[in-house]
Amino acid sequence: MEFKHKSVLLDETIEGLNIKPDGIYVDGTLGGGGHSYHIASRLSDKGRLIGIDQDKDAIKAASERLKEFGDKVTIVRDNYTNFRKVLDDLNVEKVDGILLDIGVSSYQLDNTERGFSYNADAPLDMRMDDRQKLTAKDIVNEYDEQTLFRIIRDYGEDKFAKNIAKHIVAARREKEIETTGELVEIISGAIPKKLQKNGNPAKKTFQAIRIELNHELDVLKESIDGMIDSLNIGGRLCIITFHSLEDRIVKQKFKVNENPCTCPPNFPVCVCGKVSKGRIITRKPIVPSDEEIAENKRSKSSKLRIFEKGI
Repeated sequence: MEFKHKSVLLDETIEGLNIKPDGIYVDGTLGGGGHSYHIASRLSDKGRLIGIDQDKDAIKAASERLKEFGDKVTIVRDNYTNFRKVLDDLNVEKVDGILLDIGVSSYQLDNTERGFSYNADAPLDMRMDDRQKLTAKDIVNEYDEQTLFRIIRDYGEDKFAKNIAKHIVAARREKEIETTGELVEIISGAIPKKLQKNGNPAKKTFQAIRIELNHELDVLKESIDGMIDSLNIGGRLCIITFHSLEDRIVKQKFKVNENPCTCPPNFPVCVCGKVSKGRIITRKPIVPSDEEIAENKRSKSSKLRIFEKGI
């Protein structure tokens, strides 16, 4: 299957990166190379783009798409949480911009064999990196009921989390749950039919399992501070998120990096010694236009936030 993915908030992201032709940029979620192509096309021969992705299919697709840029582009298969090691291995100390486009790609959703989609029957997988041993099948069949409930409640924000977890555990007592279709049927049976009007009832649970399996929120939370530290003065970190949990992490991390002071509000001067790392460019997140949503419905929930490194 061809790797297809329409880059979300493309123009806004490229503008937000404020690209210098001779700068060094990192795309931590390379995907099919959509954003990276437009970054690389704006770089001079002295500029450099480093693309990182853990998905082997993304690496293959991006390598083909970006090959025209030659040595200007370096592609590494890894999780973006290891970006500092990637930079160190390439003898790069600081960069001028970093991009993260969080979440699952259109290719991963549309390739039913990957097990991300609740719209087709396939093995329960959901791994973004197939070198990982744990799969969605393991989570569904081995996690205890309380843990499943917590995951679906916290990561899926589903008010029926308790009942869904109960139904999953009951079903697996009879037979191991092996496919996405089986899981969708179980989830559907846990939610009153009259309330199943807004899309597929399994959407939130699938999201929750995917986030748990790939440690998506932890990776995001643990990476932002280090990425800001790795920027040159004036360099920018652009992060695109697709649901409230991700956006909340980015918003809070940016806020703390802009104003890290922990002194009580009534103190006349700061005594904690914590210094701002820069400024938030986007007081409110940038969201897609009506035109973009009409062309790509998957962009609807996307939000872009930008942070600029200061002195």
